[in-house]
Amino acid sequence: MNDEELDLEQQELYEHHRFTVDRGQTLIRLDLYLQMRLTGVSRTKVQAAAKAGCVRVNDKEAKSSYKVKPLDVITVLLPEPPHEFEMLPEKVDFPIVYEDEDVLVVDKPAGLVVHPGVGNWTGTLMNGLLYYFGDKAVPYLVHRIDKDTSGLLLVAKNEEAQVVLAKQFFEHTIERKYNALVWGDFDEDEGTIVGNLARSPRERRMMAVCDEEHGKHAVTHWKVLERFGYVTLVECVLETGRTHQIRAHMRHIGHPLFSDALYGGDAILKGTTFSRYRQFIENCFAVCPRQALHARVLGFEHPRTRKHLHFESPIPEDMSCLLERWRKYASAKD
Repeated sequence: MNDEELDLEQQELYEHHRFTVDRGQTLIRLDLYLQMRLTGVSRTKVQAAAKAGCVRVNDKEAKSSYKVKPLDVITVLLPEPPHEFEMLPEKVDFPIVYEDEDVLVVDKPAGLVVHPGVGNWTGTLMNGLLYYFGDKAVPYLVHRIDKDTSGLLLVAKNEEAQVVLAKQFFEHTIERKYNALVWGDFDEDEGTIVGNLARSPRERRMMAVCDEEHGKHAVTHWKVLERFGYVTLVECVLETGRTHQIRAHMRHIGHPLFSDALYGGDAILKGTTFSRYRQFIENCFAVCPRQALHARVLGFEHPRTRKHLHFESPIPEDMSCLLERWRKYASAKD
């Protein structure tokens, strides 16, 4: 299993549970009932989930003290399923944009894997966070970005913050904007891609748009920022946060991300057949040898203060150099 397949396997950060209480169940507190039913989940985490409105009984939000009754229907949203392996602290360098007692915002460089797993057991962001926090806090993920995507990533420092933030992601109230360089030009200045995403039947490492009865609902809004003729810089706003969403959606509408090897963007898809142009593209691939995708904007409601926090990350050097090359090429072509 390679890095891309690893990313695909590890993107699901939420557990969804639905229980129908047995007819013979005696009255018991909701948090105690769920602690017994959910393997490896602490009572603290159950209580935090209930406080955040992530536990519902008979389709209504319920408190931890609610007394479970026979035939109650209980649904639970919990972030980050328990791990089956131990993560070890390691010194890993990563830029920190913001930190307080509840949250930390990282500007993840391209090439850094977020979470350990098959093929990448060490040297990940999570290993680095464990080292950085020491015994002062525990890192809890609330979302992920691909190994070769750069940009802003939000981390919770306690279970209570994690559950509150996870609910914001689940309800699509988190502000996320990405910059992407894609192949081809657009007839319109903006648009929306709606298409369920599931694992591709032809290539297990990829996600693909499928019919409405399969996959997971996904919506991407895009807007043109700069046109270079054969490629276009777009801003993508995620309404949902599915695995490889921007990469799969853009490929689906005929605009794979530039230099995205998995989704076919590492070939000359637009332009001339001249050898000088071919050399220009190969030089561009060398400058940015990964998908040209950057998580530029992140906004969310602070889990404790409820204040809105907004962060922006500058385009990293490899993408900046790539864009500058295309600007010069487009201006010379004109």
